[in-house]
Amino acid sequence: MTAGFVPPPYPYDRLDRFKPLANAFDGGLIDLSIGTPCDAPPRFVIDALSQSNSERGYPPSIGTDALRRAAQAWMSRRFDVDVPLTQIGACVGTKEFVATTAQWLHLRSPHRDTVLYPAVSYPTYEMSATLAGCRAVAVQVTAAGGLDLASIDPADAARALLLWVNSPNNPTGALDDLNAAAAWGRANDVPVFSDECYVEFTWDGPGRTILESGLDGVVAVHSLSKRSNLAGLRAGFYAGDPELVTYLQEVRKHVGMLVPGPVQAAAAVALADDDHVAAQRDIYRRRLERMAHIVTAWSGLEVPFPAGAFYLWFDAHDGWEFAEKFATAAGALASPGDFYGAGGANNVRIAVVQPDDRIELIARRLGVS
Repeated sequence: MTAGFVPPPYPYDRLDRFKPLANAFDGGLIDLSIGTPCDAPPRFVIDALSQSNSERGYPPSIGTDALRRAAQAWMSRRFDVDVPLTQIGACVGTKEFVATTAQWLHLRSPHRDTVLYPAVSYPTYEMSATLAGCRAVAVQVTAAGGLDLASIDPADAARALLLWVNSPNNPTGALDDLNAAAAWGRANDVPVFSDECYVEFTWDGPGRTILESGLDGVVAVHSLSKRSNLAGLRAGFYAGDPELVTYLQEVRKHVGMLVPGPVQAAAAVALADDDHVAAQRDIYRRRLERMAHIVTAWSGLEVPFPAGAFYLWFDAHDGWEFAEKFATAAGALASPGDFYGAGGANNVRIAVVQPDDRIELIARRLGVS
């Protein structure tokens, strides 16, 4: 009998063996492995969450008018792009959208069976293909960290359901040429889905969206988890090509993908405010600079400042060896780079998602001033 699907170990569970090393420290473990925000969301967002009076009825799967209008206004304000309200849909956090979209597109186009995604990337892109019974084909990245579109085999392009782009990239922080990705998708009749959840933390130039290239053939995916410290609420949205968005809206209705009503109310309020995001941007920049200094002073490694996102990504020669040394010496967890593809095996990702006092505790443990 052929064995069925067995889920692989969840990447971050593989760090459990380092936790006793870190927990031995006075003050305990400091987790820099998972990109979970630690700072408080704005009070007015929490007020909207608790006072919406929307918890009794079923919320609209496509998103309330208030949420979609807030997303529409934010995209106009932030990127100077105009997206019709009908071409915006809500999602239950963007991870579920990333993990399930290949399945829905494969039902729509069963003659296509391939998911293209960056070779160094968030592991859910690859897993989405597996869960859909499709082929996962990694696209090589350039020295600058963007997709090497010329490296895509025409045979894979002909079978592709979609191409995932992630800019700023998790884990590398690299920025991609979104206009080039959109043009490649249109030329090859492949939908391009652009995961832009770190766009508010773009350090090298202004934040960009693939929708600036036009809406045809592309879908942008946005999250409130990072920009507003609302990872626990699971709120996001997708926007772009009218046919793709409408199709996904209808399929997701049947699946019961519903962002809870109070969450939608809070998300609408959060999207309408830019000041708290600007404050958070300054916090992450400061933490990135401080943590890069700490790691460099302790290890002697070159730790470059990223072009975007709130991760440090650097060559440690052996990602697992560094992670063990870091846990032993600093009482802190970092992510070995092979979590994000075989091409990252020498690298390490450090997420600056701990309060300043915890980062300073790492510095003291390592003897860094």
